[in-house]
Amino acid sequence: MNEELNISMDITSIMNNAVKLSAIDLNAKASANFAEKLAQTQATLTQAAAEHGANVTLACSLGAEDMVLAHLVNSLGLNVGIFVLETGKLHAQTLQLLEQLKASSQAPVTVYTPNTDAVVTFVKREGEEPMYKSIELRKACCQVRKMEPLGRALQGKTAWITGLRREQSGARADVPLVDTSEARVKFNPLADWTWGDVWHYIGTHHVAYNTLHDEFFPSIGCAPCTRAISLGEDFRAGRWWWENEAAKECGLHVKG
Repeated sequence: MNEELNISMDITSIMNNAVKLSAIDLNAKASANFAEKLAQTQATLTQAAAEHGANVTLACSLGAEDMVLAHLVNSLGLNVGIFVLETGKLHAQTLQLLEQLKASSQAPVTVYTPNTDAVVTFVKREGEEPMYKSIELRKACCQVRKMEPLGRALQGKTAWITGLRREQSGARADVPLVDTSEARVKFNPLADWTWGDVWHYIGTHHVAYNTLHDEFFPSIGCAPCTRAISLGEDFRAGRWWWENEAAKECGLHVKG
């Protein structure tokens, strides 16, 4: 009986300790060539600032990748503004991180929100959670809350910087470092970084991050459209989990 009790206590202790592990503890593992990757990322950011000046901006979702990029923009002293889309449906933890970023960033942080009248009209017609009704309505919600504000954020810009990585999903497996396939150049400085690289940088440089990452949320969007993932699930399995895999983009990074 005592032996069984001791085993039970040991298992409980292990589980409690596991819960206390942070996203840094669980994920930080740099690639063998991380130093080269970092140098390439810094060069890409410097290139973006040099070639586009005030006409380039960093899209910051407040996810781990974008917080790394915001930290790099600030540490390199680049003349690059940062913008955040505050959809009106973000988690409390995300909003808290937004306030931290605004308070600590030397680079200007501009927050774009949806058009109030458009949101009121949409919600009155479709309800507060239309995203669960159909893919079409979910994308319509993204249009109102993300795409329209994104258009304003990018107005007059010749280039933008994103935290896209090839490892994130099959749809992003071919993300180039610099994408010139459209009129507005897209810089993806973390394209070949691994998830371990991202967290190695965060841990090494004490970068602030969304505490939802500690609760197994690798990819964080609006609260109704994001859940934690389980061991073995795809990186973006927690985004729009009720939809088929091919539909899992909001439109921000879908080519027109």
